[in-house]
Amino acid sequence: MHSVAGQVFLFQLAVVMLLVAAALVALLVQAQRDVMADARHRTLTAAQTFAHSPGIVAALDSANPTAELQPHVQAARKAAGVDAIIVYGLNGITLAHSDPRQIGKRVIGPYAAAATGKPFTSTFKGTLGLSVISAVPVRGPDGSVIAIVSVPVTVETVQQRVNRQLPFLLGGAATALVVAAGGSGLVSRRLRRQTHGLAPTEMTRMYEHHDAVLHAVREGVLIVGGDGRLLLANDEARRLLDLPADTEGRHITELGLDEDLAGLLASDRPATDEVYLAADRLLAVSKRLTAPDGPAGSVVTLRDTTELRALSGRAEVARERLQSLYDAGLRIGTTLDVKRTAEELAEVAAARFADIVTVDLLDPVLRGEETSVGPSGITELRRSAVAGLDAGHPLHPVHELIRLVPAEPVSTAMAEGRPVLVGDLSVSDAWRARQPERARRVLDHGIHSMLVVPLRARGVVLGVVVFWRAQGSPPFEDEDVSFAEELAARAAVSIDNARRYTREHTMAVTLQHSLLPRALPEQSALDVAYRYLPAQAGVGGDWFDVIPLSGTRVALVVGDVVGHGLHAAATMGRLRTAVHNFAGLDLPVEELLGRLDELVAQLDAEEVAAAEDGQGMITGATCQYAVYDPTSGRLAIATAGHPGPAVVRPDGTVDFPQLPVSPPLGLGAGLPVETAELTVPEDSRLVLYTDGLIEDRTRDLDAGLRALRDALAGPGRTPEATCAAVMEAMLSDRSRDDIALLVARTRRLGPDQVAEWEVPRDPAAVAPVRTDCARRLADWGLEQLGFTAELILSELITNAIRYGAEPIVVRLLRTEPMGSPDAGSLIFEVADGSSTSPRLRRAKATDEGGRGLFLVARLAERWGTRYTTTGKVIWAEHSLRHDATPEAEGLGELLLDQWDDTAL
Repeated sequence: MHSVAGQVFLFQLAVVMLLVAAALVALLVQAQRDVMADARHRTLTAAQTFAHSPGIVAALDSANPTAELQPHVQAARKAAGVDAIIVYGLNGITLAHSDPRQIGKRVIGPYAAAATGKPFTSTFKGTLGLSVISAVPVRGPDGSVIAIVSVPVTVETVQQRVNRQLPFLLGGAATALVVAAGGSGLVSRRLRRQTHGLAPTEMTRMYEHHDAVLHAVREGVLIVGGDGRLLLANDEARRLLDLPADTEGRHITELGLDEDLAGLLASDRPATDEVYLAADRLLAVSKRLTAPDGPAGSVVTLRDTTELRALSGRAEVARERLQSLYDAGLRIGTTLDVKRTAEELAEVAAARFADIVTVDLLDPVLRGEETSVGPSGITELRRSAVAGLDAGHPLHPVHELIRLVPAEPVSTAMAEGRPVLVGDLSVSDAWRARQPERARRVLDHGIHSMLVVPLRARGVVLGVVVFWRAQGSPPFEDEDVSFAEELAARAAVSIDNARRYTREHTMAVTLQHSLLPRALPEQSALDVAYRYLPAQAGVGGDWFDVIPLSGTRVALVVGDVVGHGLHAAATMGRLRTAVHNFAGLDLPVEELLGRLDELVAQLDAEEVAAAEDGQGMITGATCQYAVYDPTSGRLAIATAGHPGPAVVRPDGTVDFPQLPVSPPLGLGAGLPVETAELTVPEDSRLVLYTDGLIEDRTRDLDAGLRALRDALAGPGRTPEATCAAVMEAMLSDRSRDDIALLVARTRRLGPDQVAEWEVPRDPAAVAPVRTDCARRLADWGLEQLGFTAELILSELITNAIRYGAEPIVVRLLRTEPMGSPDAGSLIFEVADGSSTSPRLRRAKATDEGGRGLFLVARLAERWGTRYTTTGKVIWAEHSLRHDATPEAEGLGELLLDQWDDTAL
């Protein structure tokens, strides 16, 4: 048991036993919990079912409740599988019991909660053991409690299921334990044969000795078998003899060694510090035979005697190159621009390593994209940087697209992912064959040597850097390759960082643009123009919106999320979507911002909870929400930490209304949002903006507001012209923050576009309103919509008379969107003093009502309900496009489809 195999067997067996025991205990505990849960659910379900069963109220009100209920009690107890079902009055006298002997007796128990109308379930221990009882009140027609139904059951009754499972659980656990023990024994037996029964300390000591001999010593070690094959070579021996990777198992004479050294290693002759030549190294070789104490063979040690003589010169060269690499690291990658980083690489290398340096990159890398082809599939590169050349150089200029030719040095370096050294360009046929005329001019220019190194970072091929040496400089040598590789590797990381930044910045801009409005919606209340300018430093979270609401009203939204980047853009999208959803509910402006404040607070809580360090990114945002009503010219506006709007009156004067400002979103802490209402004259311009427009490093807030006032002043401007003037006057050379500007010129619905009637709460009043509606439609030239309009108004007015409250007001609106003479809409509004909301449903064949709203929904393009301070308004909108006008035959089929032919 002291061996590795024995300890592994004991450990495996202990782990298996613990797992089996834990699983068994978990199953038993879970089964016990299931028993208690089943008992509670069974008693409560049985009590609720019997208490809510049809006829129980009538039985309790009968002359003899016991006679009526007793048969049902017996049947229900058997069906539910409980011990008893008890019905008793509020005085505690039993009216029905599964045990007839208990009828008429007073029940004692904690049933006060059930008597107050609250069902409950309780666990207690009685004479029959642990039991569960549930009590449910029986309510009369008026909702009061008239009786109580209780259902008890003993846990022992349900426990039998668990007892039936115990043999299977124990049998499975025993089987698993036996199988695991047998498997562990087989594994341990095999492990014992492979480890020769060694203890862990002995194996550790052997490994440490082996590692020390092979890797820790500064001498090469070879173990040669009796047949002359190499059995083992440590790292130092591989380096000194330049052995291939598949050295072990090959004969000494097949390793490419010097003939004298190979003869010594293959012979049975021992040696001590004999000097042999291996390539350009002088090695001191010692050899000892392993027989007779071990198997036939020999152990050879190698010491390099040439290293000490070259060490001092190599150290000086290495120091100089390390300094050059350090300086290059400081100068390369100072910006996150791909092209500038390539230029820095060329400038650094041309100053200390080569006479001329060219950097060629893939087009996707310059655009910040991922490369979609492998190194072997790259056929063209774009010259991105050149350094060290005069004006008349013969090489490809910057920005030129270079097509690669197979077998040339650049193509080989890219395809194989390794440096390619051409010491003498004049004898390189592969390089000269690509462009013979250009090659001749390069040689005439004095360029004679080339070193090509691919630029690779994180497994991605970015391009290639080519080092050139001209007349007066020595050609490149093999020892220059490592320095060039290290320099290219450091530069490649910087280029890849710039590429990834460009890609992420492009993604963030794309995300931001996808989350902003693509086009302004069609509406008739405002003439709107906008400008959006992202910050130069990064993507921000400013947004704006124009949202058409019911009754020709329009909502204007401007918001700003603090910060930049993907998080700000994504948060902006979530808030904009939330505003759209809340606006679709026709919420008042203060309630909408209140709900948006709760949403931002919830987002902050989720961020903090999801952060591993508890320091999540907090969302900071401001928002301004305004609703304009063209029928009255009223503007309701609320602000959460956002700069107030500007109002340009028809005469060109500019006013900044003083509005109550609530805290930014997420900081309201449940406080109500204050709102303001303004009356805006027709042809006024509403100007909403974000703080990036008026705040800048070069001016304070007051100066920004004064500049904005000057830019807005003047009558007769269109919203588009106003936006252009503001951006020209306010825009700085390099904005640090996003800018969103929204300009809306107000319009009013004329008296000839609005019809309004007050309707008494009398069904007979519907017909006169229909007649007035038909007359008004004729005045508007919309006689073809008379049937549809009368049907919609009839249904809405009838609902208001039947289910609503006075006063009841009917309003008909005719809208004509700007620039769309063939469009527009007809809006029906029925207001009443009730706050109850209608609900759309599909009526059954036997229902007398329930089809009105269904017909309204089918005939109108949109319909809905909005609440007012005095009640509600039910509205429906019908489009006036020619293709949206329903045919009379279609309306008849629509009506007939509401009834089943078989039912009729």
